Amino acid sequence: MSAVADPIRLGVLGLGRAFTLMLPTFLGDARVQLVAAFDPHAEARAAFERTFHGNAADNEEAVCADPNVEWVYIATPHQLHARHVQLAARYGKHVLVEKPLALSLADADAMVDACARAGTRLIVGHSHSFNAPVLQARELIASGRYGAVRMVHALQYTDFLYRPRRPEELDTRQGGGVVFSQAAHQVDTVRLLAGGLATSVRALMGRWDPDRPTEGAYSALLQFAGGALASLSYNGYGFYDSDRQMDGVGEMGTPKAPDAHQATRARLTAASSEAAEVALKAARNFGGSAFAMPTPSTPTAAQHFGPVIVSCDHADLRLTPTGVEITSQAGAEFVPVVLPHVPRAEVIDELWGVAREGNSPLHSGEWSRATLEVCLAMLQSEAAGTDIALERQVAAPA
Repeated sequence: MSAVADPIRLGVLGLGRAFTLMLPTFLGDARVQLVAAFDPHAEARAAFERTFHGNAADNEEAVCADPNVEWVYIATPHQLHARHVQLAARYGKHVLVEKPLALSLADADAMVDACARAGTRLIVGHSHSFNAPVLQARELIASGRYGAVRMVHALQYTDFLYRPRRPEELDTRQGGGVVFSQAAHQVDTVRLLAGGLATSVRALMGRWDPDRPTEGAYSALLQFAGGALASLSYNGYGFYDSDRQMDGVGEMGTPKAPDAHQATRARLTAASSEAAEVALKAARNFGGSAFAMPTPSTPTAAQHFGPVIVSCDHADLRLTPTGVEITSQAGAEFVPVVLPHVPRAEVIDELWGVAREGNSPLHSGEWSRATLEVCLAMLQSEAAGTDIALERQVAAPA
């Protein structure tokens, strides 16, 4: 992408896995310039200075106080999001924070309120509801051509639980497990497609491996104002791979080996201790011993989060990595999506729209707080064995 006048100057908190997954975006999209970063690991800080020629600090406050930083991208562990968003707001910085927004509604309220008091903007992402096919399906629904949304079905089978983890990532109380990390994607997506105003949720959880003592699977049923429903199923135990139903395209929008899940489990088996597993995770992140700088490339498919089908009055819409398949009385047609110029450019589209064009964010703090409410209610529903009413929902922006 050619040079851009007045790029958004980002400071980064956390150079771990979330940052590593956003790295191709930051390297390929000239609308952002990374100028400062914090990470507790010296090797990650050194890699940042080599790659971006910015300032790398060993404390968060230095980044938030940096006068050259305009927005702070928060990619620290889940349990630190609340503190770091409030720190950035205290220094008058706008914030892009990774999902989940927080681990409690009280923390989410404090984050939203802190940004409101400071007069700063808050965007929550990346999540897979940013993906181009999701946004395309939303536009098709908004056209009214297919009538009202009646049902959304979302399915995902991954190897999530057997990827290298730090101990807190296997502790639900600290934001571990698949609900905070993975349901946040599905809930955000189905809320966006069904209008946002979920009214209740009923969920069940799977905790099937005593060596990974957190939620590894769930199934949930959401009801929405107006009568729509959504079913969400997720399994992170690393056997079946639902990317087979996505034309062999993996979550990151690239071709995926059919035995990828088996390879993930085998690598974890080779990690002989908790410390070895933590080291294995760190090695593949930015600045780690096994990290390889991504090669610039133009996406041939969009990122996705498994099969999603939207049933409307007059058609079913199936999201694919390259567009939306529409099946109606007239038969099937395919509407191709315009692929982003770099992976996750949709996040920068929204960021640029807010920072430079004065737009309101789609993935605002209020929106993401409502997604968090659903995720927390899923855990509560499983514990109580009943439906949980939702009270903090907001409608999807027009």
